[in-house]
Amino acid sequence: MQITLDLPDSLAQTDTFNQSDWLREIAIALFQQERITLSRASKIAGMDLMDFQRLIADRGICVHYDVEDFEQDVQHLRDRGWL
Repeated sequence: MQITLDLPDSLAQTDTFNQSDWLREIAIALFQQERITLSRASKIAGMDLMDFQRLIADRGICVHYDVEDFEQDVQHLRDRGWL
């Protein structure tokens, strides 16, 4: 398997690219290549789902939202007692 990472120029200019940064970029790449769901990507990135959605939207990445994503979101809401 090959994963291509397109890193923003701003990241190339920093000296403090840490493990969290790498995990976030890997999650973005896997999601963008439709290898994982939005929910899984946000977990890999260590981010709240909405924050992850904002991040990818800021980068112009389309949110692929399918039935599996919907079901995971519903389960997430049930787990928290919101449904």
